[in-house]
Amino acid sequence: MRLAVVTPVSGRHDHLRLQRQALLAGTVRPDVHVVVAIDDCAVGSLLDGSRPCLEVIELSGRSGRLPLAKARNLGAQHALTAGADLLVFLDVDCAPGPRLVERYADHAARAEQPELMCGPVAYLPPPPAGGYLLASLAKLGHPHPARPVPPETGALSNGDHELFWSLSFATSAGLWQQLGGFCEQYSGYGAEDTDFGQIAASHGVPLTWVGGAWAYHQYHSVSDPPRQHLEDIVRNAAIFHRRWGWWPMSGWLHAFEREGLIRYDLHTQTWTAAGSGPVSNGIQAPHRGS
Repeated sequence: MRLAVVTPVSGRHDHLRLQRQALLAGTVRPDVHVVVAIDDCAVGSLLDGSRPCLEVIELSGRSGRLPLAKARNLGAQHALTAGADLLVFLDVDCAPGPRLVERYADHAARAEQPELMCGPVAYLPPPPAGGYLLASLAKLGHPHPARPVPPETGALSNGDHELFWSLSFATSAGLWQQLGGFCEQYSGYGAEDTDFGQIAASHGVPLTWVGGAWAYHQYHSVSDPPRQHLEDIVRNAAIFHRRWGWWPMSGWLHAFEREGLIRYDLHTQTWTAAGSGPVSNGIQAPHRGS
């Protein structure tokens, strides 16, 4: 089985360096590591000749919003052209555990049918002076409270597709081609991964949580709700609703509303910025909790 890891990147080079270090230390190394550099020409300077080879694909963001769906599709296509049988997707801030690639590959080889595979992710505190040490990641990380933690040498089948996330997941080349990749209508932050989960569900493809395929999410500052992504979230939620008929990220939309950042206009049935015009294309009030 020929393995490829695909990582979209825009900045966060220290995160990418630790990801590379962790891939090199894994029990099974991928055959190729495809990095899609979004408006980031400096990624090429990280080439070091180590195996797996780092293959950099450049992509322009144009609108100023990160085209994450397009970046993952571009990276996957490059990996498929290189002969990959299994695609492993990692966000740049995720350092793979030592058995992540091994566990994805092992589960894919044993699966009776194509599956959308997700590994557990543990969140790290701020790095100590001198940065993270690979040997300490498992002790420092705390699993996401809203995601299943499968047994280390097993798996949890029939997962909830609404819990799919793109931080760390894997799929066979054939299944990726069947699903058609991520919907590129989305740009910027939010909903493109929830959409991909729904694509898989609509094809009857099961979601499985693979034990032992740990990834460690490196610390970076965030806001809750993510105010810096407000316009992206409102716009992408509208796209999602048109495609699937229900509202993603409604918890964030309601939080923005409570903070007075957006309001719902009953007349136009759109979300608008407080005291201003429509935030984006406009969406109806969300009815579903996140």
